[in-house]
Amino acid sequence: MCGIAGFVAPSGVCADRAVLERMVGSLRHRGPDAVGYHVDGPVALGVARLRVIDLETGDQPIATEDGSAVVVLNGEIYDCEAHRAALAGRGHCFRSRSDTEVIAHAWEESGASVADGLNGMFAFALWDRRREQLLLARDRMGEKPLYYAVVDGWLIFASELRALLAHPATAARLDLEGLARYLAYDYVPDPHSILAGIAKLPPGCLLIAAGGQIETRRYWDISFRPQPEVDERAWCHEIANRFDHAVALRLVSDVPIGCFLSGGIDSTVVAGTAARQRAGIRTFSVGYDGTVHDERPYARIVADYFATHHEELVVTASDAGRLLERLGGLLDEPLGDMSFVPLHLLCCAARRSVTVALTGDGGDELFVGYPTMAAERWHRAFAHLPNGIRVALRRGAAALPPAATPFRKFLAALDYGVDARNQALLGGLPPGRLVTLLSREVRSRLRGFDPYGDVATMLAPCTTEDATARLIYQYCKHYLAGQNLVNTDRASMATALELRAPFLDHTFVEFLGRIPSRLKLSGFRSLKGLLKRALADRLPPAILRRGKKGFGVPFAEWWRGPLHRHLREVLAPDRIARGGLFDPAAVSRLVDEHVMGMSDHDSVLWSLVAFELWRLEYLGDRAAL
Repeated sequence: MCGIAGFVAPSGVCADRAVLERMVGSLRHRGPDAVGYHVDGPVALGVARLRVIDLETGDQPIATEDGSAVVVLNGEIYDCEAHRAALAGRGHCFRSRSDTEVIAHAWEESGASVADGLNGMFAFALWDRRREQLLLARDRMGEKPLYYAVVDGWLIFASELRALLAHPATAARLDLEGLARYLAYDYVPDPHSILAGIAKLPPGCLLIAAGGQIETRRYWDISFRPQPEVDERAWCHEIANRFDHAVALRLVSDVPIGCFLSGGIDSTVVAGTAARQRAGIRTFSVGYDGTVHDERPYARIVADYFATHHEELVVTASDAGRLLERLGGLLDEPLGDMSFVPLHLLCCAARRSVTVALTGDGGDELFVGYPTMAAERWHRAFAHLPNGIRVALRRGAAALPPAATPFRKFLAALDYGVDARNQALLGGLPPGRLVTLLSREVRSRLRGFDPYGDVATMLAPCTTEDATARLIYQYCKHYLAGQNLVNTDRASMATALELRAPFLDHTFVEFLGRIPSRLKLSGFRSLKGLLKRALADRLPPAILRRGKKGFGVPFAEWWRGPLHRHLREVLAPDRIARGGLFDPAAVSRLVDEHVMGMSDHDSVLWSLVAFELWRLEYLGDRAAL
């Protein structure tokens, strides 16, 4: 795992190695073990490396035998041994055991199709001197980030925003549409970013630059080709076999490896499968004393069941407060996910004994594990009700106690289009609400812009009309790639810990696309039922009986109590006014209502705090317009 950075200069300009060194230097948290540079005429490629595979001879950049093609890689190619054997059989000579070298030789065989055959999580850059061509590639599900900018003839790329901003051709200018997207989703979905002029390469896509032309194209997408003739027992058998293989690939490492364990279904089947294949594996969990969010007792049940070497971390409000002081820099781009705090602290604790850990990321999205996904069927039914009945339902719901808030949100989401209404349940602020937080100037500049328009654009390549399959596609493309995997990457790589997600093996994802939707979802009580049935033998009974439980964080209580001062300071009216982006009175009203216990605004307050701390770090305490 690493951080990569580089650029192609305009015609007639030679690359400046000092600029590349500054860019790579900003990524040393991702790769503290080694740095490497390749500067050739207009091209510069650099890497900060975390050594995981081939510790002795795998430093980057790595070139082909004749030096004509050079590669830098962030990530892991899990099936690199098979590729190495095949390429060696075709006469290629290898000087290392590195997966990066496999990419270099595969390029000689396949050219721009090189990513098609790779199984892994990756973002890589390859420069071919003979063709004068740069190739950027990102993995299929979006586990590894890759930002780029095209400005004044420069093509600049990096694993994080901070590295692009270390290049003199780029500038930190807020994109107001990016801000609206952030508030609407809790993250900025690709290909957009929070900064004007900087984009993300979407998952499963390539960028090819040659002859002054730049092309982006998709090399892979999530597909659905259901096979209704296969019975459920056969599907379950194949799920177990394929998941065993996905975990086995991700246990290959030259450094210590473990598993994160929450006590939920997904992390349990990962840890249970890993424990079957490697005795005495380490597991790590996080919790909080005296709150309903503490899942350590369930994690202990799993650890005892599989006899793992288990470690626990207790996170306190004081821990969270200290982390808030560094949050803007840690996030690199604003992220409205409160679980970043315990996840990063768990990564710091785990890094003391392992360099790699397996996670359950992707299980909920692929096996329909979120209650909001089950709500879509009810949304379709309610959408056919006469308008008068819907109005009456809303009036009745408005009079219900606070416990009915989810039902009120469910009804309000009916105002949005078929593709966007589920997003209104999932997270962020619906467009009608987010504008109430914006300053008058920002509202004026954003007039006519609908951040939910991204949902239809994202869904356009999804050809199926099956509602459940479209939800899986939507959740994978937006929520998983835009929030969950970004959260995982930033929380772990800030402390140089590599996280791997067996559920996201692309061959496993392709296989799941062949299973009919009726087996994946039939109602609220069937969430992840297929996964539970397929892997029941590696689920302790107490875990098998558990309902869906999110990775909760007690910020609702902390904002009212020990972190009250932090909240008031970060969202102080004078500071909000200086930024010029939000209405100070509207923000203060949210703070007051939450602190006084009138309403729960913990999520939106976190999103505002995270953004403001990022703004102070990247834009400064001044007007951001």
